[in-house]
Amino acid sequence: MIRTDRLTLRLARPDDLEALHEAFSDPRAMRYWSGPAHHDIAQTERILRTLIHPDPGKQEEYVLDYRGRCIGKAGVWDKPEVGYMVVPAFWGRGFAFEALSAILPRAFGRWPDQAHLTAELDPRNAASARLLEKLGFVCTGVVEKNFLYGGVEWTDTAYYRLDRPDRPDRPSANSL
Repeated sequence: MIRTDRLTLRLARPDDLEALHEAFSDPRAMRYWSGPAHHDIAQTERILRTLIHPDPGKQEEYVLDYRGRCIGKAGVWDKPEVGYMVVPAFWGRGFAFEALSAILPRAFGRWPDQAHLTAELDPRNAASARLLEKLGFVCTGVVEKNFLYGGVEWTDTAYYRLDRPDRPDRPSANSL
């Protein structure tokens, strides 16, 4: 468990299902996710199971608990990739930044040989790009039409990288 100024970052529990489904079933939240909004709560339940029983070798994921309510999730979900989602009613209030500011140093500490963390996003998701850049991630490139979203739309992918802050030999963004 991690505590920040406003959040408790904790492991997921079965009673988080409804709150997580609120995000995963919302087309606004899922617009730039890896697939369309969930129409069946069983889809969200499968994700929740992976949050409750994470793979310790490649996951460091937390539920964002704000005043006793699950408002999203954030963490390293497939080392070294960072991911996050916040229920739309809580967008624009800095919760993802607050959560990731606490999680990223912990992830580097957990995996001392991990030279960097990565993130991928649809470049049309300007708010997410700003968040990553505020956290110190650098865009290393964009690949056009490489992801088939929901089986119907080819989208671009922007790739981001955050180098371990304590590595004296870390490459610059230009060397990637």
